[in-house]
Amino acid sequence: VQLQAFGGGLVQAGGSLRLSCAASGGTFSNHYVAWFRQAPGKEREFVTTIRWNSRMTYYADSVKGRFTASRDSAKNTVYLQMNSLEPEDTAVYYCAADRSPILSTIRYVSAYHNWGQGTLVTVSS
Repeated sequence: VQLQAFGGGLVQAGGSLRLSCAASGGTFSNHYVAWFRQAPGKEREFVTTIRWNSRMTYYADSVKGRFTASRDSAKNTVYLQMNSLEPEDTAVYYCAADRSPILSTIRYVSAYHNWGQGTLVTVSS
């Protein structure tokens, strides 16, 4: 499965953006599909993951209540709706996927073996 992330851009603090992660060359089935982000000079960090079959979601504390992951099976796409954006959310956002990673590892970069290219989100103050 190849992943393509898009939808980033420049937004003012308090604004919203929706990122998309589309799969090609295969379909999501028993996958966890995650979003990570990496700010300049920082390590890549977990944002959220959604289990494709059950739609169960997990969030980082820093985005809980502001970001929402969802999926559209007809489009084979996962979305990240980001509301109440803050300058601290500025980063390159990456989507990643893997079949049935160990549950205790789903917040770690190493759990995912398929990665899309990043999309830049810039939040101005």
